[in-house]
Amino acid sequence: MRCVHRSVGWRLLCVASAAACLSSLGLGAELRLPAFDSLRAKASDTVVISLDADMLKLAGQFLDPSDPGDANAKAAIRGLTSIYVRSFSFEKPYQVPSTEIATLRSQLAAPRWQRVVQTHSEADHSDVDIYLAADTEHARGLVIIVTEPREFTVVSISGAIDLARLHSLQGHLGVPSLPATP
Repeated sequence: MRCVHRSVGWRLLCVASAAACLSSLGLGAELRLPAFDSLRAKASDTVVISLDADMLKLAGQFLDPSDPGDANAKAAIRGLTSIYVRSFSFEKPYQVPSTEIATLRSQLAAPRWQRVVQTHSEADHSDVDIYLAADTEHARGLVIIVTEPREFTVVSISGAIDLARLHSLQGHLGVPSLPATP
């Protein structure tokens, strides 16, 4: 349970970063997330976050510029065009339908996208994949896909992503505290 809450925030942040990358690259369209109807029907808990550019601007107005944490978070979302999160938790282990995963992964192909991180834990039966869309100087899109026996999460971020400021979104706009990186 504790890993679920920490990983959801981290995934949200990554997905938001990916979506930000897409818009500044001029890719023409953001990642189209499947409806995940089969997951929604089986999930005990579902999180759906859909923030387009207008909603991000509106949310940024609630951040206090005199608070250093809020100011950094506001700066981190400044160039973003969207943050989308889909997270599903299950009471017992559940096999994520391969067709929905294939639909999602088919959009994350080279040369536009590169998988920059791929982890697998046999002990936890978990996988984490991070995809990045970037030009020669800037990240333009970030997608994180996390699959665990009792949880499936996709985070997509598009726009101009400042990777150095990405952690500043912790605790802001519904992004929970992120686990420390080794």
